[in-house]
Amino acid sequence: MLKKILASFLFFLLLQVFTATSFAQGPKSLPTPKQEFYKAVVQNIKEQGETEVDNYKSYYQTLEVRLTEGPEKDQTKTIENGKQFRMGKNQLLKVGQEIVIAKVIYPNGQTTYSVYDFYRLNTIAIFLLIFFIAVVLVGGKKGIGSTLGMLISLAVILVFIIPFILKGYDPLAITIIGSLIIILTTTYLAHGVSQKTTIALISTIISLFFTALFATAAIQLSNITGLGNEEAYSLQLGPTSIIDIRGLFLSGIIITTLGALNDITTTQSTTIYELREANSKLTFIELFEKGLSVGKEHIASLVNTLILAYVGSAFAVFIFLVLNPGQLPYWVIINNEIISDEIIKIISGSMGLLLSVPIVTLIAAYWFSTRVKKGSQSH
Repeated sequence: MLKKILASFLFFLLLQVFTATSFAQGPKSLPTPKQEFYKAVVQNIKEQGETEVDNYKSYYQTLEVRLTEGPEKDQTKTIENGKQFRMGKNQLLKVGQEIVIAKVIYPNGQTTYSVYDFYRLNTIAIFLLIFFIAVVLVGGKKGIGSTLGMLISLAVILVFIIPFILKGYDPLAITIIGSLIIILTTTYLAHGVSQKTTIALISTIISLFFTALFATAAIQLSNITGLGNEEAYSLQLGPTSIIDIRGLFLSGIIITTLGALNDITTTQSTTIYELREANSKLTFIELFEKGLSVGKEHIASLVNTLILAYVGSAFAVFIFLVLNPGQLPYWVIINNEIISDEIIKIISGSMGLLLSVPIVTLIAAYWFSTRVKKGSQSH
């Protein structure tokens, strides 16, 4: 019965999200020049060599490509690749390789063709399928639930959070609402309906609140503007200028931390439940102490994982820091917002994880010790 109620609730919730939101309309594109994209296959490499672009070594190719879709399907075009920009050796194309062609039609009727990118969706689809099969084989029913949860998370972000931010709503408020929708649906889908899951869910919400509070204080006191990257700065131009960039930066911290928070709270809640099941004589204090001991080990690895995730996502920035081409003092580089942004993200996310351990341990230890004393063995 609970599963039917949960399924009905999830369906209703997603229906509300999909029907109540719509993507904000971007600026109308200029009617000219017109740009179209088509898939193509490299038929022949007529010429290939090395050249210099901006005093750097570069490669170029003259290609014959056959379009595999569109009104000019099966027609062959000759395209220059790499002479107008710097191209590395790993960007050289091979015969038989699938690519994306950009066709530009100018007002005077002139048409140009250029190589836009590798075509890689077929490969990505194969690896996604392998991943989903592995999740189901290893995780069983819970693997299926976690996969559905992942799809729901993406749907909430793409259909709810981003559109409302584009409409000018407060990014932090919208992200918190979206995060609540995500954890309310995905947690029960992945782990089932139980007291353990509910405790984990409550603990995640509390921890998320403190994470947002800490991150807000850190951003305000360190004068972070949120303009530490080119993408954020570009949002200040045109119709997206209504977006609160600082709030957007804070929203990114919340979303990045959410998954790790849920992982910790779910594991801790289950650990304390199993401890009490193994030894029903454990008191609240004993459960809390033993649970906290396990949580410390978990938090040590997760904080390191979170830091590595942040560093990996901004690896080019850290390489620039070490390279220091301008020979600036390191304190000046670290003080720069590009670096400061990453530091604030790491500190705020890690603080949320640290706080989540005592929060969920306290709630779970109290609840399970109390329930068992009263004779309830319900999960």
